[in-house]
Amino acid sequence: MNDESLTTKGKEMKRAIVVGATSGIGKGMARLLTENHFKVGITGRRIELLNELKSEKNNSYLIKSFDITDTLNVARHLEELTSELGGLDLLLLSSGTGDENENLDFKTEKRIIDINVIGFTIIADWVFNYFQKQKYGHLVAISSIAGLRGSRQASAYNATKAYQINYLEGLRQKATKLKTQIYVTDVRPGFVDTEMAKADKKFWVATVDKASLQIYSSIKQKKKIVYITRRWRLMAILLKVLPRHVYDRV
Repeated sequence: MNDESLTTKGKEMKRAIVVGATSGIGKGMARLLTENHFKVGITGRRIELLNELKSEKNNSYLIKSFDITDTLNVARHLEELTSELGGLDLLLLSSGTGDENENLDFKTEKRIIDINVIGFTIIADWVFNYFQKQKYGHLVAISSIAGLRGSRQASAYNATKAYQINYLEGLRQKATKLKTQIYVTDVRPGFVDTEMAKADKKFWVATVDKASLQIYSSIKQKKKIVYITRRWRLMAILLKVLPRHVYDRV
């Protein structure tokens, strides 16, 4: 990739990968990154949706369609996409799933675990090792405020988000120990107007555009933890201090 292709209007064009760019926050962030001088690799299972996004700004996107639960091939796909981009400065991990499952149907629980734990881990590991070799980079992952406590309606979802929160904290510790310019940002949304917002009673619902702008601001500031929208930090405090005997009756 020549020097000209990495600059735009005199500014260096950084390289990013958005995992899960077919809809919701991932799609919103992919658009916002291209508006801010990033060349963006977009991934997801639904190739037609990736092509639709690419058609909006053809020269700003590269596509790689794959399923993050295909653990034998995920690393290869990421390596190929990174090579096509000419490097990697930022990876946004926005691929995830969740369903209410009060009946504890195991197939539903397993699908959530496979995506939110297994798929999440293989991507987080790959990109952290990549950044460790080049001594810089920024991993941004979309977890959830749901990871702070358990849920009778969505036991697997909340549990997998708790896993992500703790895994990201471990990666931040590793980055600190390495004393390199590796940053890890844990984004914990409340309700955002996407397909994932399935609760019957929703409040403080943010648009994708508003959520994306706040996430991008946190990326620029290299924040460690950010709640989307910011008012959800109040809910996080409440969830942390609410006595167990009270929460059990919720």
